[in-house]
Amino acid sequence: MTWRDTFRTAGEAVRTHRLRSALTALGILIGIAAVVLTVGLGNGARAEVRDQIDELGTNLLVISPGSETDSGGIRGGFGTSTSLTINDAEALASAEVAPDVKAVAATATTQGALTAGTSNWTTTLTGTTASWQDVRGRQVTSGRFLTEEDDDERAAVVVLGPDTAAELFGVQDAVGQQVTYEGATLEVVGVLAELSSSENAASNDVAIVPFTTYSQRLVGGTSRDSVSAIYLKATSSDTLSAAYQEAETLLVNLNGATDASSADFSIATQESILSAATSVDQTMTVMLGGIAVISLIVGGIGVMNIMLVSVTERIREIGLRKALGARPRAIRRQFLVEASVLGLAGGVLGVVVGAVGAAVLPQVTDTRVILSFSASVLAIVIAVGIGVVFGVYPATRAARLAPIDALRSE
Repeated sequence: MTWRDTFRTAGEAVRTHRLRSALTALGILIGIAAVVLTVGLGNGARAEVRDQIDELGTNLLVISPGSETDSGGIRGGFGTSTSLTINDAEALASAEVAPDVKAVAATATTQGALTAGTSNWTTTLTGTTASWQDVRGRQVTSGRFLTEEDDDERAAVVVLGPDTAAELFGVQDAVGQQVTYEGATLEVVGVLAELSSSENAASNDVAIVPFTTYSQRLVGGTSRDSVSAIYLKATSSDTLSAAYQEAETLLVNLNGATDASSADFSIATQESILSAATSVDQTMTVMLGGIAVISLIVGGIGVMNIMLVSVTERIREIGLRKALGARPRAIRRQFLVEASVLGLAGGVLGVVVGAVGAAVLPQVTDTRVILSFSASVLAIVIAVGIGVVFGVYPATRAARLAPIDALRSE
């Protein structure tokens, strides 16, 4: 029997029992679709994290204060300390002290309600300097950003995020309009461009004012010079490590700490954030992948079960073929091809279902799914491999049947 005859016979056997073949392929289909979607979800999650990191810049350092303990002995979380101040940011901006630092922007934040006419909206009020735009890489769609003169004069101006402007003014141009915060009137001088690739709503829902305006006219308090974070932009990605060392050494000295481990601040790079997020994504991908593998094993068992049934039903056919001179390897090959056809059908249909799921899922759950061509091809290969592996035993059993026993069986 030639290979062509083998494939033709296998195809006829599959078509003869359409329902049984379809149910067998369904088990593999579910497993392959799960594999394709799992890999796609993992790729999508990593791409989301990478996009958010790229928006901030690969040569960015984020310095955060440590924790603080109140008078009752209750320890706050990281970022609650007032150990970092605007003076620290100004010291880091010195080219003599930190030559590998290109720009520095300190930020202080609080939640506050802005009012514009009859509209109001609670957003993140951020006090910062003119360098924030360069450090964070943000552009404005209308108007302008804050200037050094605004900070020197404690100007009553504000730059709104695109979502904030839309909530307060709708489709109207926000530039030139006025908003009120805690009785203080602020003029809108600019609207930030939207970060379309970021899923973090806080990036587009923000109100930015000069730091002096924030600390001396709007929020104030005993810790008016403290900051929530200091953003450092290195001269290039190659000097990021040097900028890290310079910033750490300077802040250790300014805070009177003996070394970095005892200092009340932490420095994070974008790559470290990416590594942590990617590690979580990989763990979830492995867990979901394990579930998909279980589905594939169940599908493989289904293939073996159906092939055993097929061998039992076709004992007389097998005996006749062997009596006419068919060798055991030809019988074995025929049943392995049938199992492979079932695996291939389940694999191809599984990839198609996975592709459809990848197109529908983002519309339903806002989850990003990026299909991998190599993973899809590998999934089909795995499906065929499952058909072969789980078809070996039934095929071997058929090949070992004695012709006389097979012919006289009922």
